[in-house]
Amino acid sequence: MHLSRFPRVKLTQAPTPLQPLARLTALLGGPNLYIKRDDNTGLALGGNKTRKLEFLIGEALARKATHIVTQGAVQSNHVRQTVAAAALHGLKATVLLEERVAEADAIYRENGNVLLDQIFGASIEYRPAGLDMNQELVAVGERLRAAGEEPYLIPGGGSNPVGALGYVESAQELIAQANDRQLRIDHVVHATGSAGTQAGLVVGLEGNNAQIPVLGISVRAPREKQEENVARLAQATWELLGIRGDFPREAVEANADYVGGGYGVPTEGMLEAVQLLARTEGILLDPVYSGKGFAGLLDLIRKGRFRKDENVVFVHTGGAVGLFAYQPVLARHAAQAAQAS
Repeated sequence: MHLSRFPRVKLTQAPTPLQPLARLTALLGGPNLYIKRDDNTGLALGGNKTRKLEFLIGEALARKATHIVTQGAVQSNHVRQTVAAAALHGLKATVLLEERVAEADAIYRENGNVLLDQIFGASIEYRPAGLDMNQELVAVGERLRAAGEEPYLIPGGGSNPVGALGYVESAQELIAQANDRQLRIDHVVHATGSAGTQAGLVVGLEGNNAQIPVLGISVRAPREKQEENVARLAQATWELLGIRGDFPREAVEANADYVGGGYGVPTEGMLEAVQLLARTEGILLDPVYSGKGFAGLLDLIRKGRFRKDENVVFVHTGGAVGLFAYQPVLARHAAQAAQAS
């Protein structure tokens, strides 16, 4: 797929590493685990949104935008990377933070990604949970346009067909890495939320006839809703690229068994996954996305979802900055684990 047809800026330090998780694989007794380190994309401490922003910021500049407007949860990794990309290209940034997590304490509201949003110079506005956040984006865009700005609106997670191109590119990068080391990839697993990462991966892998299934571990929506969201965006991305034939709807698979109490609400599985990967491989997950995604992978391994001889790649979408916003619960879990050992 010829992605150079689309406006783009360079933000990602690519290719990101594809590395084996040898100690964890041995501990679990298989399958053979690998991790695609998209937590190491570079911009603003890294994360998966950087790949999407290459195309989104590219389009914004092509349209002569002066002001980026986006939205996300209070501890949004997407917002952090977006305001950094805007600063890098001399664009103003206004962000709308949705208060999705009930009873959030001051540490959650002021630390982690929120602190970095402030350092990068974003204008921050808060919204209560449950609003149509994309409509809120439109309203802010109209207000800025009336004030003489040229706004460019980026949906939550950067998840539209333009943003999804970043993970079409990532899929092609992953195929090249696997071919270079003669690695047969049997499964790709990752955390799925706003749908852009999964849609891009599925389109990239299916469009290249890679025959590698993708499983998204949902961090918010029920399975049927998540699969619907991913399939709709994948279809639009497929059409944007002009790929011949029909998009294979059956390639979209999500599992919503590991959401727990809701978006951003810690689970025991997430806490175990964060600690286990840190203490076996020295890699930090985040508490909202990759932590729950990896918790799902661990549980599915224990349930026998994968054969012992299969090669499974977990795509690390970043977000370790968010750990600092969850300091009390993470510290408590680590202390309890230390007492039990």
